[in-house]
Amino acid sequence: MNSFGYYPESHPQSCQYISWQDQLPHIIQSVDYPYLPIGMRRSYGDSCLNNDGALLIMTGLNKIMSFDRNRGVLICEAGITFQEILSIIVPEGFFLPVTPGTQYITVGGAIANDIHGKNHHKAGSFGNHVRSFGLIRSDLDEILICSERENHEMFHATIGGLGLTGIIAWAEISLITISSCMIQSRTEQFHGFEEYLAISKRQETECDYSVSWFDCFSGDSQRLRGLYTSGNFTESDNEEAPDTTIAIPIHAPEILLNRSTIAVFNELYFRKQLKKVQQSIMHYTPFFYPLDAISDWNKLYGKRGFLQYQCVIPFEHARDVISEMLGLMKKKRMGSFLVVLKSFGEIQSKGILSFPMPGLTLAMDFPMRGMETLTVLNQFDDIVSMAGGRVYPAKDARMSSEYFRKWYPGYELMQRIKDPKIESTFWNRMMR
Repeated sequence: MNSFGYYPESHPQSCQYISWQDQLPHIIQSVDYPYLPIGMRRSYGDSCLNNDGALLIMTGLNKIMSFDRNRGVLICEAGITFQEILSIIVPEGFFLPVTPGTQYITVGGAIANDIHGKNHHKAGSFGNHVRSFGLIRSDLDEILICSERENHEMFHATIGGLGLTGIIAWAEISLITISSCMIQSRTEQFHGFEEYLAISKRQETECDYSVSWFDCFSGDSQRLRGLYTSGNFTESDNEEAPDTTIAIPIHAPEILLNRSTIAVFNELYFRKQLKKVQQSIMHYTPFFYPLDAISDWNKLYGKRGFLQYQCVIPFEHARDVISEMLGLMKKKRMGSFLVVLKSFGEIQSKGILSFPMPGLTLAMDFPMRGMETLTVLNQFDDIVSMAGGRVYPAKDARMSSEYFRKWYPGYELMQRIKDPKIESTFWNRMMR
């Protein structure tokens, strides 16, 4: 018997791990205050905060329960991190089907936020590769098994459900096979939105992974300049992982966080690549997780921190929306060090509150300047909504309740089936 009293149908004798977590349903029932299960707390907004209750840190649920190498299926407790999983599966020739820009997130968090990565155009979001999971609810005395076939409504509500339906105890995930831990990477300069689209169309056909950065000071869509990076796993004799980590010891002084310094950074970042096209073979960690090599990188934004704004815009409106947003940033003398642009494909997400939809997703980081910053981001919301897009709840700390309800009509179902004891600052803000 495994820790949750559950055997996957396909290999019922493969799980032998026993832990105290099988008592968690009974413990939760005795709690008489609101709580929120959390993992590594890498969400940028308030979806992993609970100002009116407790936070249950679930990283102790970090065991591998089953690894079927023949079928490429992993069953693990939900508090295990991607980094811990990769250290086990990569040497065996497997990789996670979808990964975001950091490996320091938990499986439970990946499901709750239905995270996406550089391969959405081919693989969809993380929830598309979740076969089943166990859910601990305060109103049940046993673990609820959820899949497409069993408790399917709760299955779709939990994927992208921001942790509101219960505690994800374990998950069964389909993996992908890789030829080595190395990536054949290609980075190409583009000038103008049309050239970006042409490169994107070509590289998304040829490559599994792609993402772009552009200079937010380069002008409107006609003058846009940036770097388009794509890649595939490849065979390689050299599989050495980088071991360099830079630590940011102090918060950056406010005087360094201005339009001029951001403009200089954008100029230097674009010109770091002297050739039109640059190719290399690199380990997967700098390709997928460049910021993981910078410890406490958020300190670069000073003590007041930053807000990330991530939206998705339907393809047919993306050029106009990006031009309008860049024009507003110029007018308000705002800028972003990090501007990421990538495609979401046609694969439909499984979650009722999942963020991805077909279109281009744009993510920008802004140093926090109080109402000045909030006002501009609210104006971004208006632009995005008029174009039929929406904003990512996992990256949000200020969207209005009205827009959330418009963008995510599945909130009505979530209100009905969420765990009665689970609350979050984000959800309370959206439902007031």
